[in-house]
Amino acid sequence: MGSFNHSFFQKADNKFEPCLAIKVHKNPNLEILFQEKVNIPVDMAYVTLVGESRQDHYRMGRHSGRIGKDGKPLGTYASATVAVNSPYFIAKKIGFKNKAPSPPSGAEGKQAVALRITADMAAFIHCNFIGAQDTLYDHIGRHYFKCCYIQGSVDFIFGNGLSYYDNCHLHAKTDSIGALTAQKRESPLEKTGFSFVNCKVTGSGVHYLGRAWGTFSRVVFAYTYMDKIITSGGWCNWGDKSREKTVFYGQYKCMGPGADFEGRVSWSRELTLQEAKPFISLNFIDGYDWLPEFCLPLSLSLSLSNTESTLISSFRINKMVSPKLCYIMIKMCSVLCVKCSLV
Repeated sequence: MGSFNHSFFQKADNKFEPCLAIKVHKNPNLEILFQEKVNIPVDMAYVTLVGESRQDHYRMGRHSGRIGKDGKPLGTYASATVAVNSPYFIAKKIGFKNKAPSPPSGAEGKQAVALRITADMAAFIHCNFIGAQDTLYDHIGRHYFKCCYIQGSVDFIFGNGLSYYDNCHLHAKTDSIGALTAQKRESPLEKTGFSFVNCKVTGSGVHYLGRAWGTFSRVVFAYTYMDKIITSGGWCNWGDKSREKTVFYGQYKCMGPGADFEGRVSWSRELTLQEAKPFISLNFIDGYDWLPEFCLPLSLSLSLSNTESTLISSFRINKMVSPKLCYIMIKMCSVLCVKCSLV
């Protein structure tokens, strides 16, 4: 089963070497649980966690109000089951869970983070994030989430990261009112924000798409299905009307009973294609510069020129062709251009 006997700290005395991968061996009859807090420090770059299934979980049950070893409450930052502080981190087919119970509406000190990512250039592929309030702390850095399942109740995707959520499932679970996101951009000069593309929103209760945690909070949903759980207004100003003039909240070609833009607050935006383009390509997170090839939408081992990458992004933005066919078309064009130059 686990190559470290189910413990991330089994070899705590040994330093990680770059590109270390921790694998969970295949055993279809078991759901593997890692009952511990994990902290990956900043000097352990290129760590990869690979599970056999997203049902393999790192699991703890601590909330921010719980008293730590120093006799003080843990706080949101320290409540995370798994905390990643190092760049070039990858997680694939694994789950992160904080099993602290869902708090009653308005309760304080009940934030319970399943994963905190405080690092640049991190990717999560086919992962689960399970919690209640503040499930996924998308703290700082550029991040890519592909085909992930994220469950929570209030502000369950929050932080000041620059992150692209690709084909993810957001499942809100509460009996009262909640919010999917709380993005904390504090200045128009900050290149941060959340973009949700080709995602799905389901669940129970009534939810905002986002709350303006930061004065210049920025969140966009594009090509996303929204269930009826989304309140007609869509967005919350965090009790500060001045933020209505500074936030950037938009949606583009979303669908479902919760996606109707007609009832949205006046300070949100129904984007045009030109306005949406910066948010619906991996260029939003400079992804073509740092993501491993297996993370790219084409899911092929490609060596693309900058021109080819730009053309592919253009084709995909306009949804003209499938990723694989798009690649074939670009390569055919490249061959034809070379032949023309020889004539």
